[in-house]
Amino acid sequence: MKTKTSLVVLFLTILISSCSKTIDYSPEFMEQTSGRYLYNQEEIVDVYYENKKLFIKWKGAEKIEPVVLDENVFFIVDMYKKLHFVQHPETKKRYMSVFPEDDVTKITYDYLKVDDSYKTPNMYLNDKEYDKALIGYLEIQKQDSTSVFLNESDFNSIGYRHLRKKEYKNAIDVFEMNVTLFPKSNNVYDSLAEAYLLSGDSLQAYTNYKQAYEYNTGNSRAKAYVDAYNK
Repeated sequence: MKTKTSLVVLFLTILISSCSKTIDYSPEFMEQTSGRYLYNQEEIVDVYYENKKLFIKWKGAEKIEPVVLDENVFFIVDMYKKLHFVQHPETKKRYMSVFPEDDVTKITYDYLKVDDSYKTPNMYLNDKEYDKALIGYLEIQKQDSTSVFLNESDFNSIGYRHLRKKEYKNAIDVFEMNVTLFPKSNNVYDSLAEAYLLSGDSLQAYTNYKQAYEYNTGNSRAKAYVDAYNK
C-alpha cells in the first residue's frame, strides 16, 4: 500500500511539474514573500529563492520545488496544497494561504509570515531553552487543552533521554515543564523525583515523590521513598 501511494505521488509530481512555469520574479516580490511561515503551532515552512526559483523547506526536507502555476500561485505536492501569497489589508501582515478552488475571489489567511528569529515551542525545547518552550506550550494549552502538541509521555521521554545521559539539569528542567503542564499527574512528579534523586538532591526527591504518592497511592516506589525518608 505504501509503495502504491509513493508511485501515485511520483506520477502526480511528474505530471504537474510538466505544467510548471518559469517566472521572472522581481527583487521586491522575492523580498516580500521569502521568509518563515507558521504552518501550525509546531511547524514552520521556510520560503526562499535561488536564481529566481521558488523553493520550500518543510518537515525536514531542505529543498522542495513547488509547481509554479503563476507569479503568485503554486502547488506543493508534499502538502497537496495549491497556495498563494497574500497580505491582510488591515494588519498588513503577510500570509501563505490556500488558494480557493470554489471561489477565486475569496481570500483566506492561513499561514502567517513570522520573523526569521521566530521559534516554535518545540524548537525552543530542542535548543534547551526550557523557559521559552514552556511559555509557548502554555499558550497552546490555553488555546486548546487537548492539542496534539501537548503530550505528557513525549515530554517524559525527552526528560529520560537526558537522564540516561546523566544530563540531570536538562532532565529536571524538562520534567519541571511537564509538571507545570500536567500538575495533577502522579507520573510527572515521579519522574521529577527520580531526576532529583539521581542528581543527589534527596529533599526535592522526597517532595516530589510525596506529591506523586498523593495523586496515586498505588505508587509503591513513591511510598517506599517517602517512608524511608521520614524514618
